[in-house]
Amino acid sequence: MAKITAKQVKELRDRTGAGMMDSKNALVKADGSIEKAIDILRENGVAKAAKKSGRIAAEGLAEYAIDGNTAAVVEVNSETDFVSSNDKFIKLVNDITKAILAAKPANVKEALKAPLANGTIQDAITNLTAVVGEKITLRRFDIITKNDDEVFGAYKHNGGAIVSVVTMKGGNEKAARNIAMHVAAINPEYLNKDSVPAADLKRQTDVFTKETENEGKPAKIVPKIVKGRVNKYLSEICLVDQPYVKDSDKTVAEYAKSENGEVVAYTRYEVGEGIEKKQEDFATEVKEQMK
Repeated sequence: MAKITAKQVKELRDRTGAGMMDSKNALVKADGSIEKAIDILRENGVAKAAKKSGRIAAEGLAEYAIDGNTAAVVEVNSETDFVSSNDKFIKLVNDITKAILAAKPANVKEALKAPLANGTIQDAITNLTAVVGEKITLRRFDIITKNDDEVFGAYKHNGGAIVSVVTMKGGNEKAARNIAMHVAAINPEYLNKDSVPAADLKRQTDVFTKETENEGKPAKIVPKIVKGRVNKYLSEICLVDQPYVKDSDKTVAEYAKSENGEVVAYTRYEVGEGIEKKQEDFATEVKEQMK
């Protein structure tokens, strides 16, 4: 049996990010071979990742990357915010985002096969899962393209809790970024009135009509009141009609126009939105940690 040195353990840890005892045990099994030890750690990582696949990963980070006329927005989840603030996790998210931007996969299944250093995105996720002991998931991504006469503006809030990318025709990157900040803060539901599904708009109009009629308003002014309420509703849910967050005297559309631009698209990711987080009492949490 080869003697395992501290230098070997350190080298293996530096290359894989594995813990000290995991690295030492892998080197022992590999009879001192760094490369074989790496394979062993990867194999163990697959086993550990499989055990964690049923857990709920609702924390994590969102990230964006831009290259010319293409942008990528990505969300990668972990189980706790402790892991999502880990430097290795942050690097993984950055690497995944750049890899997806380069590969432009059609869906998550394809994205997991996209190449990264020393393997694929799936390999990197599996390896880090083994290191941090939590389920890590590539949840979603969007590939965004623009024309040459358009600009991107991107904003990342709180280290990646929220990411937004705005596409602006004309204008400039600073103005587009300002609108991306607005998107992150206000969370509009639609770009403009034309984006609102006709059925939803009709349903809301019917609601306002009944409300107005029940208030006993004269029949001849009901349509005018309803129109005003519908417009107010649209100004609350449609990006271009919302009061601009940095100057409420202007709408977002008016601000964009003042910068010789027009907002044509936006994407907003908020980490964990739509995921039901698992709630456990303290006793259950302790029991899980003791397994």
